[in-house]
Formats: sequence, C-alpha cells, structure tokens
Amino acid sequence: MAGLASALGLRRAGWRVTVLERRAGLERYGTAFGIHPTAQAALDRLGEGVGAALRHLAVPYRDAHIRTPDGRRLARLPLERIERKAGCPELLISRPYMIDTLLAALEETGQVSLELGRAAPDPAVLAREYDLVVGADGINSAVRTALFGTRSRPRRLGTAAWIGTADLDSPLHGETWGAGGFFGLTPVEPGRTNWYATAPGATTAEVLRTLFTGWHDPVPRILGGTDPAGWIRYEMRHLYPALPSFVHGGHIALVGDAAHAMTPNLGQGACTALLDAEALARAVTRHAGPGALPEALRAYDTERRRAAQRVALASRTLHRLMTTRHTRTRDALLRLLP
Repeated sequence: MAGLASALGLRRAGWRVTVLERRAGLERYGTAFGIHPTAQAALDRLGEGVGAALRHLAVPYRDAHIRTPDGRRLARLPLERIERKAGCPELLISRPYMIDTLLAALEETGQVSLELGRAAPDPAVLAREYDLVVGADGINSAVRTALFGTRSRPRRLGTAAWIGTADLDSPLHGETWGAGGFFGLTPVEPGRTNWYATAPGATTAEVLRTLFTGWHDPVPRILGGTDPAGWIRYEMRHLYPALPSFVHGGHIALVGDAAHAMTPNLGQGACTALLDAEALARAVTRHAGPGALPEALRAYDTERRRAAQRVALASRTLHRLMTTRHTRTRDALLRLLP
C-alpha cells in the first residue's frame, strides 16, 4: 500500500513512475485497515476522487469498547471524540478494496509502469537510472538494509497474531483483554466482521479455539464458525531501534513499514504509510527545480520521521499493556480513563 500511494502522489505531482513489485501479483487477502481522519485527508490530497472511492467502500467505526473475557466493559474507545474533532469518523476497509482503489487511481493517471515479479536491484543501481528511489518494500526492506545496515532490523516480540474474517455481523466491536492475550472485533462491510487475536501458546487453530472457549459471546462463536483455512498466523515484529533518517544521499527515501514497521496494536500502520506517501509527494512538489530534491527529502524526513516513530513507540507500549499478565492493575487503570 505504501508503494502504490507513493507512486500515486508522485505521479499527481508530475513525475513519471516505475513501480517494482517482487511478487507476481498484488496480495489481496482480506484483513481490514483502520483509516484515521488524518489519513483520509491525506488520500484526498493524493488524488482527486481517491478519498471518495475509499469512503464508498468503507464502513464507519463508531462504537467500540475494551472488555474483560467475561464481557464486562472496562473502557470505551475514543471513536466519538475522534469523529467530533475531525468532523468525520474513523473508517474500516478491507485490504483488497484498499489496494484496488489505489491501483485504479494510479492507472488513471497514465505514465506509470507497474512491473510485477521483479525484485528491486541494489538502490545504488536504481539511483543511477532514476532521479528518486522510494523504498516501500516493507518490514524486511532490502532498500533499508542496503542504506543503513542491519542495526535497525525486524525484532520478534515473542507473540503470534491470528487474523481472519467471519461471514456474520458481530453484535459488539472493540477488544477484549485477558491475561497475556487479547481478541479484537471490527466491522469491515455489511455481513462480515474482521477479527484478530493473540494468546500464549496458540500454535494451531484448534489450540486458539480452545484458549478462547470461555470468553464472552461472540468470540467462541466466531472462531467456531469460520474455516481455519482462511485464517492467517504471523509472528508479531517491529523495527528496532528507530532509524536515524528516512532518507539517504539526497535521492533515496523510505516510506511505510520499510521506515517504521510497528506492532498492530494501535491500528496505525496503514495510516502512517499513507501520511508518508502524501508528505513525500508534497515535499517534492514544494521543492521543485534542478538540484532541489535533497532539500525536498530533508523536509520529508523532518515532517515524518519523529511523528511516525512516536506512533511506533506508542503502539509497542500498548502491546506490553495488552499482553501483560498483571490484569488486575491494568484493568483498574483502564476504569479510570474518561
């Protein structure tokens, strides 16, 4: 998503763009993205009609709570406050819809070459052929490693996450926090619910179902009524330590997970990628002309690096809180929240 959004923004700014994708096809597995109003505004600026297309396919996220495994409410997520402040709600959209929306907008612009099944060569090689190289190649970024080495690299958190989509409407949304694990439910489109979970020792789908057997409805019902063949399991990782810069050499920039891969606990990975892409396009537009690209990339780094790294730190901190086994203290603190 970071690559397509960056390509769209740069094309709208007048650049000719080549997108290199190592996979033979774009991945369209059906998880859900939460899109904050700030990221929605970034989409509006990336291209005419992109934000409108997103809103047509997305669903608003307005009512959600944090609960205990027996169903007691601990806190309300601040969705109402977000909507009141921004004038529009948080939105949820499935990954396939998001990818297709960006791809369609990109194809409409013309002068874009999308090369599937081609891994990017060394960024130094690309830099001899292109004026600007954008590393949008994810948490295992080859571009980042070539530029900054392996000090900042993906680190395991020792936790496995499971995600899936159930073909039913959940009567409630939000997250349930237990001892060492949690279960989340969000709408994704009418008749379908996105879910995500982590629990100590959940090595197989059957073990996961067993660990959540005694939790409140509809948690066991969702796990029991969906086919594990459609579930996705992955080891939670984040980029650590934080990078000293998102740019290199005056002509290479990093965006999205390549720059600041974070835990999914805040649900801000997609948003930060969109904000990166829009900020990069805006910076190169503002600092136009021969020899201005290094200044543009410095402006991009100044705007995005600390902001994105603060979000990554906050998400990692929230992960520790959500997966602690000291639930009595944590739950008491949550009850104090406004």
